[in-house]
Amino acid sequence: MIPARDAKSAPVGVIAKILRIFEAIKVCPSGLSLRDISLQTGLNKSTAYRFLAHLERERYLFRDEAGSYVVGPKLIGLATGATYQTVLRKVCRPILQRLWRITDETVNLGILDGQQVYYLDVLQSPHPFRMASHAGSWRPVYCTAMGKVLSAHLPPDEKEHVLSTLRFERFTPHTIAQLPRMRKELEKIRQAGYAVDDQEAILGARCVAAPILLENGKAAAALSVSGPTTRIDRAKIPVFVAAVTEAAHAISLRLGASEFLPIASGPPATQAHPIPAITAPAARYRSDVVASPRANPRSSANRNP
Repeated sequence: MIPARDAKSAPVGVIAKILRIFEAIKVCPSGLSLRDISLQTGLNKSTAYRFLAHLERERYLFRDEAGSYVVGPKLIGLATGATYQTVLRKVCRPILQRLWRITDETVNLGILDGQQVYYLDVLQSPHPFRMASHAGSWRPVYCTAMGKVLSAHLPPDEKEHVLSTLRFERFTPHTIAQLPRMRKELEKIRQAGYAVDDQEAILGARCVAAPILLENGKAAAALSVSGPTTRIDRAKIPVFVAAVTEAAHAISLRLGASEFLPIASGPPATQAHPIPAITAPAARYRSDVVASPRANPRSSANRNP
């Protein structure tokens, strides 16, 4: 053991400064600017920026589009509960907003919670007739696109545990209600890289989902676009698949996944005006089809979730 008097103090000083940064950010999960971090830690701006730049580069911190620093992907594994969910929403929100703007449909972010998918974040469609999900709600994995794609990307033992404990309930004539069919569905989803809820939860509703993968290939979450079948018709499914999987890929890169992660795609789209590509920096089931009371759903006030 090295005697205390012989230990060098410089590295300890560096560690202490980094820990002060972490402590400051911990009490403000919505993020802190460089100026705020400098003030709260007592570090001058140039020193604070040097540490922050390194921590961001190594993915211990994440800087959002407003320039605020929050806990990054490498620290997510050390966080639990609300902290993990807050960070995940923060990292995903800019890309969810882009996807929302180019699709004009409801965009969802969810994680697996036992035999259900938990909705972390929801951006409602600006259309008066839309799929209205709600953040903080749970839905069965077997009849939702996010639930199926998350289950499909589980390790074999975890997937088997989920499947063996499912209790199926038929919500529509299209709901998967038998375990053998569910197994086949998950295998197809695993190979394709995306899932579709084709009126399996609600008649007249369709949803497309893709997994958000970590560096080890495990799914951290899933995102989806949902809407009525009158707007997400069968001919447009490939277009929505391309937009959703590209958005999920962009978030996966932010969480540290390989840039060579494959992007799933459906059959070639035939739509005359395809959805623009996403570009981004490296309980009980209830009816969801609602009519909005908004008089002008496409006004500028409604296009900034």
